[in-house]
Amino acid sequence: MASKQELQVAQKRELEKKEETTIPARIFVPNADIYETKDGLNVVLEMPGVDKNSIDVRVEDDVLKVDGRLDFSKYQDLQPLYTEYNVGHFSRTFRLSSKIDQDKISAELQDGVLSLMLPLAEKAKPRTIRVN
Repeated sequence: MASKQELQVAQKRELEKKEETTIPARIFVPNADIYETKDGLNVVLEMPGVDKNSIDVRVEDDVLKVDGRLDFSKYQDLQPLYTEYNVGHFSRTFRLSSKIDQDKISAELQDGVLSLMLPLAEKAKPRTIRVN
């Protein structure tokens, strides 16, 4: 019989700023799950409150950078009675290996969850060599 394990709630981590920012808001590191498939990697990021027009996904110098900006006007007239998390933007970076085909990375946002597909480059996919 499998033993029961209690799930632990992950706390939001604020981004440790290495550079100065001109944005007067907190920036958080979104929680991520990374799954490996035969075709590549699936990266799933939690970015609640961010819409698809406010997400920037780019690759520069073998680094995948994901930024999500919140529209703070949605929160402007609200007076919270109780809150469990802070509101802020999201930012996360990933160093890409040469096995990822950077030109074919795709992204999809649904219900505050950003899914990135990082396909393997053809040269990195397993293949069978025919013997003559």
